[in-house]
Amino acid sequence: MYLKVEGPEENYSEIIPNFSKKKRLKVGTFKVVSNGVRLGERFLKIIFDNAVINKVDEIYVTIFDKRDDEKRLITLLEEWGFVLHGTKKSASGEELVYVRNFKPLFNPANPKSTYPFISRKTNIFLVSIYPEYHTELLPDSILRTESPNDFIENEPHRNSISKVFISRSLEKGLNSGDIIVFYRTGGYYASVVSTIGIVENIIKDIKDEHDFISKCRKRSIFTDDELRKHWNFKKTMRPFIVNFLYTYSFPKRVNLKKLIEIGVIKDVESAPRGFQKITNQQFSLIIKETDSDASIIVD
Repeated sequence: MYLKVEGPEENYSEIIPNFSKKKRLKVGTFKVVSNGVRLGERFLKIIFDNAVINKVDEIYVTIFDKRDDEKRLITLLEEWGFVLHGTKKSASGEELVYVRNFKPLFNPANPKSTYPFISRKTNIFLVSIYPEYHTELLPDSILRTESPNDFIENEPHRNSISKVFISRSLEKGLNSGDIIVFYRTGGYYASVVSTIGIVENIIKDIKDEHDFISKCRKRSIFTDDELRKHWNFKKTMRPFIVNFLYTYSFPKRVNLKKLIEIGVIKDVESAPRGFQKITNQQFSLIIKETDSDASIIVD
């Protein structure tokens, strides 16, 4: 895969219908072998991250639809909001042109279609995650104190944008489109907020252990045996599942000490255990203190 930023004056004479004048990100030579490790989603995250950095209006990709791998890729693109625009003449024949609008829009019912944009009109939650699980689940949010060599990109749960979070939180009132801010535990100085996620859905109606494992498999960091232990750990409080989209890693990590100072968390005893709702104002303070790119917020 290669990426190229194109300006409004780019020549698109071979594309029918012709493009209007916009700043675009061109995705070229996008090819993924079906090997079970969700590299397609890993590539998509790189594409979307670059689109945010370069502040483009649109993303486009040209692709044939003859082979099975090409058809699988088209299905993946459509799942993430790309739509068929038209065709492009090339030396090898006629390619399809798929485009993704990258203007700030948000669809709470289907956040994949407007990923990575988020809205303040949804609920916002802090959620705690233990250090041993944090970077395994959220690899782009690796801390400076961790070694990248310990997190090789060869597992489905690392490469995917769509991920599973398992919780026993008393707070279960999450809905599609809600914002979650991951809080990596570690104490007064080492605990930090690192990542934004978007809730896809929450699953509380889980029949049994087998159903739990099947719903977590591929997107979870845990093996089947580990999932069984999670299910049976406390039978009076079974875990529930939050499917979420791995959205944005904070450029600057703000620790518990600072979060208390700015009023996001009241005190050490009030640090999140599970999901904890915060206000829009508190979320704005996090965005400011982490030097985040506010362009991903639509309102």
